[in-house]
Amino acid sequence: MKNIRNFCIIAHIDHGKSTLADRLLEHTNTVAGRDLQAQVLDDMELEREKGITIKSHAIQMDYEMDGEVYRLNLIDTPGHVDFSYEVSRAIASCEGALLVVDATQGIQAQTISNLYLALGNDLEIIPVVNKIDMDAAMVDDVKDQIVELIGCDHDDILCASGRTGQGVEEILRAIVERIPAPKGDENAPLQALIFDSVFNPFRGIIAYFRVFNGTIRTGDHVKFFNTGSDYDADEIGVLKLKLSPKQEIKAGDVGYIISGIKVSREVKVGDTITHVSNPCSEAIAGFEEVKPMVFAGVYPVDADEYEDLRASLEKLQLNDASLTFEPESSLALGFGFRCGFLGLLHMEIIQERLYREFDMDVITTVPNVSYKITTKKGEVVDVHNPSGLPEPTMIEQIEEPYIRAQVITKSDYLGNVIKLCIDKRGTLVNQVFIAPERVEVTFDMPLSEIVFDFYDKLKSISRGYASFDYHTTGYRESKLAKLDILLNGEQVDALSSLIYHEHAYSFGRKMCEKLKELIPRQQFEIAIQAAIGAKIIARETIKPVRKDVTAKCYGGDISRKRKLLEKQKKGKKRMRQIGNVEVPQSAFLAVLKMD
Repeated sequence: MKNIRNFCIIAHIDHGKSTLADRLLEHTNTVAGRDLQAQVLDDMELEREKGITIKSHAIQMDYEMDGEVYRLNLIDTPGHVDFSYEVSRAIASCEGALLVVDATQGIQAQTISNLYLALGNDLEIIPVVNKIDMDAAMVDDVKDQIVELIGCDHDDILCASGRTGQGVEEILRAIVERIPAPKGDENAPLQALIFDSVFNPFRGIIAYFRVFNGTIRTGDHVKFFNTGSDYDADEIGVLKLKLSPKQEIKAGDVGYIISGIKVSREVKVGDTITHVSNPCSEAIAGFEEVKPMVFAGVYPVDADEYEDLRASLEKLQLNDASLTFEPESSLALGFGFRCGFLGLLHMEIIQERLYREFDMDVITTVPNVSYKITTKKGEVVDVHNPSGLPEPTMIEQIEEPYIRAQVITKSDYLGNVIKLCIDKRGTLVNQVFIAPERVEVTFDMPLSEIVFDFYDKLKSISRGYASFDYHTTGYRESKLAKLDILLNGEQVDALSSLIYHEHAYSFGRKMCEKLKELIPRQQFEIAIQAAIGAKIIARETIKPVRKDVTAKCYGGDISRKRKLLEKQKKGKKRMRQIGNVEVPQSAFLAVLKMD
């Protein structure tokens, strides 16, 4: 065990951790020349295109130093805030972490939040300044920021370039010298932590685990602690670029297990694997159910594709256990599903994957969060959809989820950032200057306020410099109103939203104006109204398209024209009673992009 090192790489998005991982694999000859491509570990087409890591990956390298061979297990982690639970489990499987900071950008919000996760698990931190070959690199400034952040010496900070491979040898030496070997007892009862799982259509779910105590062998009868299910270990092995089967895996090492599981719900990230015959006394701490934070309705564009959409979502769920969905129906959109996502990026990725992998065109409704409603009878109900809200007379109080948001920005844009957060109902908690030019501000704000366009606005007011990270802090009571949109007196449930009561009037006004632009004119007049309960707070009217029925009357008595116009008016009236208003897809999407 003394020659094993388990480590992960933590960094903000785009600070070059996947490229640095490529150089480590190349340097240790783990990847042959013909398999080498940029971001070897990002195997999903979407990951390569967006340049982000969506799934965590693990790979084993052999590195020779001073005549001894060391086994290095690298667990690559996603950088985005939506996947922070996966990151926390990957960190729990390691003894050390490379903290990668971009020399051209300095420390950003997720660098700090992932660092706190690592320090919370007592990991040995090796700071690395990456991209030192760039012209805009500010190596000394960034080193000062790192020293200020983690209190290490300047000499402890390594300089490297993921692109040219400079400094990779020093990083590998530092991993062996600074990161402690794993502790554990091979003869104790088996205790292994699942940190990730992937779905293989031929072999079922493949779970990746790190053994803390005990030994697991091929053919062992094992059980999962939190789900209580038991299986036979058909195949176990270690993770090279491809799966490499082994007869046994001992304490301290990282591997995979295949036991023919077909349902993703049975394998939960953070669960503990142990033997059925000689189980461990307690599970590894830190397991929690992944809770979706953002909810949206997903509907097929063509109503006949409902069953295809269900099959597509089920297959996606096998690859991504954090996606949840349940059937729902809407008067405007027909049958579809209410899906729960970890965050906005997760939602965008699921939509994109549905389109690419299953060729499904879907309409997504306005995303919202889940609310806790206390009724007059004292019951507490979770509501994910505004249409599921009880009658206003039945509601005692509404609670909405709050987040603790950290924004790191250049000090020039501080005023704009604070104004934006306060406009979004944020309260300032803390403000710290990390460096003379960089400031970190911490806010408490409602999650629903960042669901719309917060991120886009933050980037535009800070010219792309600000970085943003958040974690949920629980529920607080709020004064919210349900805003309904009516077309000719008919409620369009897909456009309903729960909104802070002071913002309701302006939001309803804008929504009506926007819909007036987007809904095509019909043969009859359409009234667009925004309402809270029975009270109409805004209205716009779309004038009808009319045929010039008086064209054939040239000259003659005015009463002939009037008669024709009256006849047309009656027809329009009758048409309005039976006519359906078609709401185009662009109208649903425009509501999301409303300023």
